[in-house]
Amino acid sequence: MGYFEGFLITVKQHRLLGGKRVTTSYSGGRVAKKGNDTEGRDEKIDKPERLHGRHVLNRYEDGMEKCIGCELCAGVCPAKCIHVRGADNDPQDPTSPGERYGFVYEINYLRCIHCDLCVEACPTEAITESKLFEFSFTNRRDAVYTKAELVVDDDGKPQHMPWEDWRPGEDQHTSGWMRATSPGGDADFVGQVGWSSELGYGVRPPEESAP
Repeated sequence: MGYFEGFLITVKQHRLLGGKRVTTSYSGGRVAKKGNDTEGRDEKIDKPERLHGRHVLNRYEDGMEKCIGCELCAGVCPAKCIHVRGADNDPQDPTSPGERYGFVYEINYLRCIHCDLCVEACPTEAITESKLFEFSFTNRRDAVYTKAELVVDDDGKPQHMPWEDWRPGEDQHTSGWMRATSPGGDADFVGQVGWSSELGYGVRPPEESAP
């Protein structure tokens, strides 16, 4: 009986049967559409600024990559979904400001639990998470994101893969969690900037203090 009741709830959510367009618990619903029509997609509720979604690898304002290939993110990952290998920078054409850079960087999203421990462990704020969490794959190969897919573009924005459902604002606060926790919980650092600038954003402002 439980399965049947759940099916009825799903049917009632459909727009043709009076369902609402905002996808919340037992209220949303898929919009009836034909072919490749994308204008009728579900409306989504606003997401928390610190939501843990799809990762990005950030760059400095001069375009250099922040990742130094230290592998701390891979070491702290409880799901063992991150694979990193560092390599020495070319002195004539360095990829990062340090001696080494992330030559290989892969995240297996079939394993990732979005715990954000990789963000906490990163010493250069290279890896952060966006607010995108709705992405699906038609094969296992697409679920393993490579460095080429994770590094932000020349505007500092996350790259959009064909299977990702990006919505406005989901790429705006890719450092929200890092900016909230970088002071280490010390009240003396509230409102103080303790992080580097990012390509496309500059130095992000600190989060507002709770009232």
